[in-house]
Amino acid sequence: MNRFLPGILAMAAIVVASNILVQFVVGDWLTWGAFTYPLAFLVTDVMNRVYGPSAARRVVLAGFVTGVACSLVAAGFQATTLRIAIASGTAFLVAQLLDVAIFDALRAGRWWRAPLASTIIGSAVDTALFFTIAFAAFLPADANTGWANEAVPLLGHGPVSALWISLASADWLVKLGLALLALVPFRILVRNLLRSET
Repeated sequence: MNRFLPGILAMAAIVVASNILVQFVVGDWLTWGAFTYPLAFLVTDVMNRVYGPSAARRVVLAGFVTGVACSLVAAGFQATTLRIAIASGTAFLVAQLLDVAIFDALRAGRWWRAPLASTIIGSAVDTALFFTIAFAAFLPADANTGWANEAVPLLGHGPVSALWISLASADWLVKLGLALLALVPFRILVRNLLRSET
C-alpha cells in the first residue's frame, strides 16, 4: 500500500484542484479545471504500467472517494447540485476504470500505445457522460444546469446547438491535446519508477 501512496496522493490532489478550478472560467468554453483534470489519466496510466491494473484501480477508487467528498463540501456551499455531482462521479469512475481496462489490454504493445489509446477513449467517455448527465435537456433541469441548453453556434462559429455541446467539445479537445503531451511525463515517470523498483 505504501508504494501506491504517491499515486493516491497525486490523484487526490488532481481531483481537489480540478473541483476548485472548475469555478474559474477561461475564455468562452473552458474552466481552469479542464487543464488539471486530464492529469488524472496520466496518474492512472503510470500506476497501471508500473504496478499493474489492481493498483491503478485502487488509485481510481481513492480519486472517486475524494471527488465525492469534494461534491459534499461544494453542496454545503451551494456550489454544485445533485445532478452535477452524480455526473461528475459517474463520469470519473466509468472513464477511469475503462482507461485501466484498455491500458491493460494494450500493455504488451509499443510503450505509447496503451497510455494514448486508453486516455483518448477514457477522455471521450468521461466528457460524454459528464456533460450529458449534467446538462442535457432530456433530463430535468435544475437551478444550476438550465442555462446550458441555450442555443449558440458550436464553439462560436459552427452550427447552432446547445451551449453544453460547445462546452463538451472544447473540454474534449483540451483532453485530446493533453493526452498527447502527457506521453512525455508518462515515459519519464515510468522509467524512473521502474528503476527505483529494481
